[in-house]
Amino acid sequence: MNKEHPNIGILKRFNPANPNTLAEVLAEDFVWHYINPKLSELEGDYFGLSGLTDFFQKLAGRTNSSFKVDPISITPMGDELIITHVKDTLSLEGKSMEIEAIAIWCIIDGQIKEAWDIPIVHTAKTLKENQEKY
Repeated sequence: MNKEHPNIGILKRFNPANPNTLAEVLAEDFVWHYINPKLSELEGDYFGLSGLTDFFQKLAGRTNSSFKVDPISITPMGDELIITHVKDTLSLEGKSMEIEAIAIWCIIDGQIKEAWDIPIVHTAKTLKENQEKY
């Protein structure tokens, strides 16, 4: 039987909608790196719990609180890294969209130390485009 990597359990407790759970899993010197040239006003580094909360508040403002994440895969890489592949759905400038993204998580001593959020914006699709494919 395959045993779940312990860092996956830590990552599963990460819930940006609940700052109380974030305080339990984030290192005090946590850094969130957001890389997205299509949303340059959000791009950059966010420090600590307050920085991460600020990022998600800004994202909610830009997307009318429509941002949702659907995990596709979670893969541990060694003792400290986890790579997640997700499909984000959101409304931006009146268009409902799907965007695939990867996030790389660095977990040290049971806490998330650093994360890189990288949406694949060049292949983003509006939901209307996806419906027309099927």
